[in-house]
Amino acid sequence: MPIEQPSPSRRAVLAGALFLPLAGGRAEARAASAPDYYERAARLAGEDPVLRNLIRALSPGAEVPQVKAPKPLRTFDNVAVVSTSLVSATAIVTSRGVILIDALNSADEAEQILVPQLRSVGVNPSAIKYVVVSHGHRDHFGGAGYLARRFGARVMMHKADRALAGGALTPDLDIADGRRLTLGDTTVTFHHTPGHTPGTVSMIFPVRWKGRPHTAMLWGGTNPPAATEDKRTYVASVLAFAAHMRRARVDVELNNHLMSDHGLQRLEELRRGGASNPFVVGEPRAQRFMQVMEAMLRGRIVTDGKAG
Repeated sequence: MPIEQPSPSRRAVLAGALFLPLAGGRAEARAASAPDYYERAARLAGEDPVLRNLIRALSPGAEVPQVKAPKPLRTFDNVAVVSTSLVSATAIVTSRGVILIDALNSADEAEQILVPQLRSVGVNPSAIKYVVVSHGHRDHFGGAGYLARRFGARVMMHKADRALAGGALTPDLDIADGRRLTLGDTTVTFHHTPGHTPGTVSMIFPVRWKGRPHTAMLWGGTNPPAATEDKRTYVASVLAFAAHMRRARVDVELNNHLMSDHGLQRLEELRRGGASNPFVVGEPRAQRFMQVMEAMLRGRIVTDGKAG
């Protein structure tokens, strides 16, 4: 089997997550107000359009914008993105086939959007060996069953989200924290990042741009959950994943909802051409992305307490 099991998961950090120091900085007072955290996020973001977009996406009362679906695009030599107006699927092309992260909303979308658009950017859908479900919301797993039936792909998701998906999906493989999937020349490492849902997973994997290697992350679920305890879990996941990113030297930020991280605009910037790839953000900026997320979630937690 090409999939390796991890060492035991470290989830003891969850209970105390609210009182941990902000990633990359000094500890904040426990009595910090929500505006304090939001202002910290704004200082970290500065004029960076990616980080400012993330702040908007994580702000209380944020609404999902109505946008036009972008055309598919090879964002890296070995990565292609297919998107509806709301959600994206990411194809990682390896020397032995394709690992697909998420599968759009339904069998119809998989058949009528995902399959032909992958072909249009030079990715053979019949080469899909694995469909990785980032979390158990239908817009991420809806087309997985179709891809499994048509192409024999094996479906992977975290067992904590099986109940959320209900009987609509029967995965072949469970994703555990730290599990690695190797296909050909590419290894994807999965990390359990609960918060958005109990079984959300985020991943780190190698990419290439014009032949040059980089290391990418893809955050599995951005929208904050309603319950305060789930937001605390989310903060713990952010801290743990940021540490994994530092060790892996992640310098590429990706998301499965392109309206959350200025991704739609970056797609069009990349489509227009240029010497640089806007998804290559660099290691310090990738860490600031996580710091902004953490600060916004801490602010939301304080806001919850005042509302209660």
